[in-house]
Amino acid sequence: MGCTIFAFHKNCMNPNTKTKKSRLRLLHQYYTYTGFYRFLGLSLKKSILPILGFIGVLFAIHYFVIDINTALKTITETFSVVSVLAIFFISESILGIIPPEIFIAWSKKLPNPVLYLTILAFLSYLGGIISYITGLSITRIPKVRYAIENKLSKHIKNIRKWGGFLIVVGALFPIPFAMTSLAAGFIRYGFRNYLLFGLLRFARFYLYAIAIFKVVQ
Repeated sequence: MGCTIFAFHKNCMNPNTKTKKSRLRLLHQYYTYTGFYRFLGLSLKKSILPILGFIGVLFAIHYFVIDINTALKTITETFSVVSVLAIFFISESILGIIPPEIFIAWSKKLPNPVLYLTILAFLSYLGGIISYITGLSITRIPKVRYAIENKLSKHIKNIRKWGGFLIVVGALFPIPFAMTSLAAGFIRYGFRNYLLFGLLRFARFYLYAIAIFKVVQ
């Protein structure tokens, strides 16, 4: 009988399907051997603890130090929106100095929280692009390149192994996105792919806001 009747038989499978399965299997083996899944698991654990810790700190400050809503309101009344956004953008462009969660909480006290949350996500995404370009530029300065390569050796090594998957982890989890972006530029990772994977930065802000907005009234 021909393959038309017995199309389910393994010998009659579409060769392209076999190829795809083989590639996926090889990819799975590669990420298993290089420790990506273990790294991802640790990143997930690390992402949960900071969120819980930050929420816990907010509650502690709220009940034992100062009303957190009053404090955030004071910040919004003391500093202009543009000033806060500028500070955030600088932080996100220079190795993520200030935790984004603080700014997410701040956005809840503004007239249109979702709008400002989106602006924060966009500025973080843009800050990552600047870090990528910085990493790309560094490769042309031998002394600076050597210094950065030593300082970010772990990130550079990981992004050389895992590429886009590490950018996804950096965009979603509490690993400084600017640092991951800098490393991506440093190894000249494909810019278009970087821009695509980096869009998950928006998802991070929206997901974290779901938890943080419940604390901030």
